[in-house]
Amino acid sequence: MSEHYSMYIDGKWIDTDEVYEIRSPATEELVATVAKGNTASVDAAVEAAKGAFAEGTWRRTPPAQRAAIINNVAERLGARADELAALQTRENGATIRITGALHVGLSVAQLQYLAAIAENYEWETPGPAIEPVAADGVVVREPLGVVAAIVPWNIPLLTTVWKIGPALVAGNSVVLKPDEHAPLLALELAREFDAAGLPPGVLNVVTGDGEPVGAHLSGHPDVRKVAFTGSTAVGKSILRQSADTVRRVTLELGGKGANIILDDADIDMAVDGALFACMANNGEACEAGTRLLIPASRRDEIVDKLLARASTLRVGDPLDPATHIGPVISQTQRDRILNYFRIAAEEGAIAALGGKARSGPEFDKGYWIEPTIYLDVTNDMRVAREEVFGPVLVVMTYDTDEDALAVANDTNYGLSAGVWGSEERATALARRLEAGMVWVNNWHIIHPAYPFGGYKESGLGREGGPNAIDEYVEEKFIAVDRSGGIENKAFAIVIDPAGD
Repeated sequence: MSEHYSMYIDGKWIDTDEVYEIRSPATEELVATVAKGNTASVDAAVEAAKGAFAEGTWRRTPPAQRAAIINNVAERLGARADELAALQTRENGATIRITGALHVGLSVAQLQYLAAIAENYEWETPGPAIEPVAADGVVVREPLGVVAAIVPWNIPLLTTVWKIGPALVAGNSVVLKPDEHAPLLALELAREFDAAGLPPGVLNVVTGDGEPVGAHLSGHPDVRKVAFTGSTAVGKSILRQSADTVRRVTLELGGKGANIILDDADIDMAVDGALFACMANNGEACEAGTRLLIPASRRDEIVDKLLARASTLRVGDPLDPATHIGPVISQTQRDRILNYFRIAAEEGAIAALGGKARSGPEFDKGYWIEPTIYLDVTNDMRVAREEVFGPVLVVMTYDTDEDALAVANDTNYGLSAGVWGSEERATALARRLEAGMVWVNNWHIIHPAYPFGGYKESGLGREGGPNAIDEYVEEKFIAVDRSGGIENKAFAIVIDPAGD
C-alpha cells in the first residue's frame, strides 16, 4: 500500500486540494501520493521562514547546539539507511548499490562533517588594531535570512543536504522545493528535522511542479539566496531573476565530463573506470564522464575491452544488488535519449553497443535504455557537446596529450574530468583541465571535505568542502574607536594612506 506525503510548512504537515503520484520508473507501480503545492504554498512557506528568522530563536541558538541538531538528524538518517535507500530506488530508479552508498551514505557523512566544522567555524574574527586611531576591528559572520533550495530528481537527498545543511548551520531559514519526480526523501528529511527539535518555520518543504512552484520560489522578493541544482537553462533563468533583488545564488548545473585514457594507463582499470564514470546512477549524473578520449595508437585494444566489459553490465530490477543499470526517470527522459540516438546516427556516430530502448518481457513496464557506446564521434557532434543524461558514452580518439587536452576543454561545461595514466603525467594534465573536479585514476570521488562544483556553464559557487558555510553568511565589519573622539587623522587613513 502506498503512503501519502503532505508538505511541511511552519512545523505543520499541510495538504492541498490536489495530489500527484510518484510511480516507480522500473515497474510504473504507485509508490506514493504527494500534496501538490502552488504559488500560495510558496508564499506561505516563505512567510513562515521569514517569520522564524525575524523571531530569531534559531539564529540565536549557539552554533554548537545547531550542530547538535544536525548530528541528531544524521544519526536518524543513518539508522534508516536501508529503508531510505530502498525508497529512493523505488522513487527514481537508481540502483540500490548506488542509493545506499551515494544517496544516503554520503548525505549522512555530509551532515556529520558540517556539524563538525560548525563548532570550529570563525563566526567572529578579531582583526589587527587600527592605527593611528585607537580602534579595534572584528569581522562578524551572520546568516543571510530566507534561503531557497531547489533540488533535482537524480540524486535528491545529497543535493538537498549540500544546500540546507550549511544554510541551517549558519542560522538561516530555508524553503526547500524538491523535484516533482522525486520529493519523498526531502519530506523524510523534514520529518527527521522535526523530530530532532528544529523550531517551526526554520525548514519548510513545498512540493509541486517546477513551473510555477519552483519559478515562484526562485523569484520571491523575500528570498535572500537561491541554491539550485539542475539544468543550465534553468540556472541561467535564476541568475537573471537574482538581478532584481541582488540576491545571492549558488548554481550547480550541467556537465559533459571528459575522461582521458593516456597511452601508459592500466587499460583494464581505465576501462572499468570509464564505464563506472558514465553508467553509475544510470548515467543520470551531472558529473558523469560521458566523453571518453582514447589514444589512437591503442584504439582497437581499448575499444575491444570496453565493448566486452560493457556487454556484461546487468540491466534490470534496481532493487537487486546485482543490477548495474536501472531505468531512467520517466518516459519523457527516455524519449529525449532516444531522440539523441536519432541525432547521433544522422551525424555519423556508430552505435557499437546499444543505441535503442531495452526490450523484452521484463522491460514491458518502466523506462529502459540500453547502455550505449558510440564510436567515430567527433567533438562537434551534438551527442558529444550536449548533456544526454543517460547511460550513453561517446568515444573519441586523439594523437597527442595536447590534442586530448584541447578536445577536453572544448566545451561550454566544466564540471568534471578524469585522467588515467602514470601518476606524474596524468596529474600534470589534470592541472590543465578546465573543470571544477578532476580525478586521476578514478572517478566519482566525492567527499564532504572537498568542494563540488564547476567552471564555465557548469555553475557558480561550490557546495560541500571546508568553506560550505561561507556561502550562507554575510560578513560584517565592526570597528570600535577607543580614542575618545573623532580626529582628522582618522579620515586621512582612507583619503591618504601615507598620512600626509
